[in-house]
Amino acid sequence: MKYLSLTAVLIFLVSCNKNGAAQKPIKTELDSVSYAIGMDVAKNVKASFDDFDNDLFIQGFNNVIDSTDILLDQAVAQQVVRTYFQNKQKEEAVKRQEEALKNKEEGEKFLSENKTKDGVVTTESGLQYMVLKEGTGEKPTTASKVKVHYHGTLIDGTVFDSSVDRGEPTEFGVTQVIKGWTEGLQLMPVGSKYKFFIPSDLAYGGNPRPGGAIKPNSTLIFDVELLEIVK
Repeated sequence: MKYLSLTAVLIFLVSCNKNGAAQKPIKTELDSVSYAIGMDVAKNVKASFDDFDNDLFIQGFNNVIDSTDILLDQAVAQQVVRTYFQNKQKEEAVKRQEEALKNKEEGEKFLSENKTKDGVVTTESGLQYMVLKEGTGEKPTTASKVKVHYHGTLIDGTVFDSSVDRGEPTEFGVTQVIKGWTEGLQLMPVGSKYKFFIPSDLAYGGNPRPGGAIKPNSTLIFDVELLEIVK
């Protein structure tokens, strides 16, 4: 119950401050360590709970300190915390699955409607693209390294990455990116600007970078300008 005890200390201190007690200054190394632990626990609490009963936390803290009126056996208390987080993990897993299914369905609907628009070409893999400007240079191959400018959004317009916004083009190998990019870049003569509409299975599928704007099974849209093939 180490986590619970530390959290109880934090809530107790916060409650005291809220009730008007002056904040205690940091004077010694132990003071700094104590404060730092409080900060760390606070981050864990904020990340783990949407709602919390501070009064019961303080009550549990005081009961253990005084060894009086303890409402839960130690073993029971440990099981309560363990069960709570296990159930929360299951709920979050279900939510992720539901979100992934919703994203896939919305992406498929978007692509189905998008492929009928003027200028949109659909390849055998399912990649869709539109030529915004056709260049006259050579086309890259899987062995090429390219310099590009790009602007990436979700189908709802959310920007998740943009070298254009950063004001600096980027360089990478043609095979070092998602499948939709690898295929699409090889269609582009240098000097071209294309718009890619990339199905989730040609992007990050169900495993995008955790915590990012791209969610599982997201369809992605990129404006891509091929500036040069880096020799």
